Amino acid sequence: MSFKYTPNTLKKLEQLFEELRYIIRYEKGNFNSGYCILEERRVVVINRFLNIEGRINALLEILPGIEVDEAALSGEMLKWYHQLRDQSADKEKES
Repeated sequence: MSFKYTPNTLKKLEQLFEELRYIIRYEKGNFNSGYCILEERRVVVINRFLNIEGRINALLEILPGIEVDEAALSGEMLKWYHQLRDQSADKEKES
């Protein structure tokens, strides 16, 4: 699966995090990596000055590090999550 860095892709990622009961906030601040995760509150804070590609990359970096309850995902989101996870695993094998 190849995906594009579009507003629609960002919206799907935001929906995925929402279904996982995470809140995404776009704020300004001193972020070394472009984002911050507040695990106890299930809040992800992304540097608001990142462009769409930067926001998508930040969310993709965060995804493997959070607990994903697949039962909480709708059918379409679960399928898309598996595609993202498999693509991420393929990239790691190439490295």
